[in-house]
Amino acid sequence: MTRSGTLSVIVKKKTGDVFDAILQIPPKLITDAKMSDDGWWSFSSLYGKSRLKFNENKSLGILDHQYIDEESSWNVPMRVVASGDFSEVVITLNKPDELSDNQFDQRISEISKMIVTMKNIIESGT
Repeated sequence: MTRSGTLSVIVKKKTGDVFDAILQIPPKLITDAKMSDDGWWSFSSLYGKSRLKFNENKSLGILDHQYIDEESSWNVPMRVVASGDFSEVVITLNKPDELSDNQFDQRISEISKMIVTMKNIIESGT
């Protein structure tokens, strides 16, 4: 049986602003994040050398992305949804086959903390 988890956070910014900010968030979250000419962000993580690439569609609020590290590979559906003057960011994480249930639970916890940090960065405008 496949496991998944959905995380969401309300960001006190308009949807378009949140969308654009997320595309530029990697170096604000991870100091060594660098983007290559092919659109992949490369950086170091707890799990070794890592890469991230967004497959976005702004008009639909789609920020799906691929994330690859030395332990696992993820295809992550991500949406930015309008909520009045605010936005809701919704991320669904499907457990990669390479990870145990305990490892997946740990990753969910780590990603939850990262999402709160992302929200704070976007709201502060830094």
